Amino acid sequence: MSAVNDTKFNSAVFLLTGIPGHEDFHLWISIPFCLMYVTLIVGNSVILFIIKTDPSLHEPMYIFLSMLAITDLGLSISTIPTILGIFLFNAREISFDACFAQLFFIHSLQCIESSVLLLMAFDRYVAICNPLRYASILTLPRIAKMGLVCVLRGVTVIFPLPLLLKRFRYCRANVLSHSYCLHQDIMKLACSDITVNSIYGLSGSLLIMGLDSLLILLSYVMILKTVLSIASPTKCLRALNTCVSHLCVVLIFYTPEISLTVIHRFGNSSTHLLQILLSYIYLLIPPLMNPVVYSVKSKHLRARIIRLFVK
Repeated sequence: MSAVNDTKFNSAVFLLTGIPGHEDFHLWISIPFCLMYVTLIVGNSVILFIIKTDPSLHEPMYIFLSMLAITDLGLSISTIPTILGIFLFNAREISFDACFAQLFFIHSLQCIESSVLLLMAFDRYVAICNPLRYASILTLPRIAKMGLVCVLRGVTVIFPLPLLLKRFRYCRANVLSHSYCLHQDIMKLACSDITVNSIYGLSGSLLIMGLDSLLILLSYVMILKTVLSIASPTKCLRALNTCVSHLCVVLIFYTPEISLTVIHRFGNSSTHLLQILLSYIYLLIPPLMNPVVYSVKSKHLRARIIRLFVK
């Protein structure tokens, strides 16, 4: 009877993990995390404020950028409580429901961000390959519908994950590998058959991340084909220059995402620290760097930001 009671007690909560072996330095480690969170929240908020208040920026490219900023803010807000809670207060416990809610928001927002990056690639494709029809193709109502489809797509694919996890009993060690909840991390703690979860999780990743990255690659193949047919080298470079910021953002987003997925599924205990470091890069670097990349590459946006802070 005591064994049963112990099992129920152990599975009442999950225990989050900061950086194993460096618990004494967690308070110091929290300082750069706090600075990064403040920077990315301020950076994305400034981008949204400038795009909203400047009518000249109410163009498809900047509207898609505002969608990206909103997604990044949502992703950051969903992870701040647990990450800073561990480093500042050593608050490791998280209830089942809170953990499932967090993983839903993290995974769905990641899917939405992937979809927004695909829309931004489509924007560059239309602007370069079909510039005369750009304004008629990317109208505001159509952009709003595309954004809604991105949200519904992410929510629909991710919604079954917490429901699938809720049906399990967790009778193993309830210590998670990260300072936030991920589907692939939680399902490994179940004492039931996780085949359905594993197949669905992999299928969802391929359907969203795999398909989006493939379509982004295809769009840039078409862009490159069009650009290389331009006779003037100056116009060719100018056209390619409009894609640099988006390409940087795509690489910043997909590189840690793919690396973390591969390590989660095929890594061993020796890659645990690398897994933890990649998990922080995967969550913090894209929201932190996206405003910087676009502010540096967009002269109009950069000028408005400078004007805002000079005032």
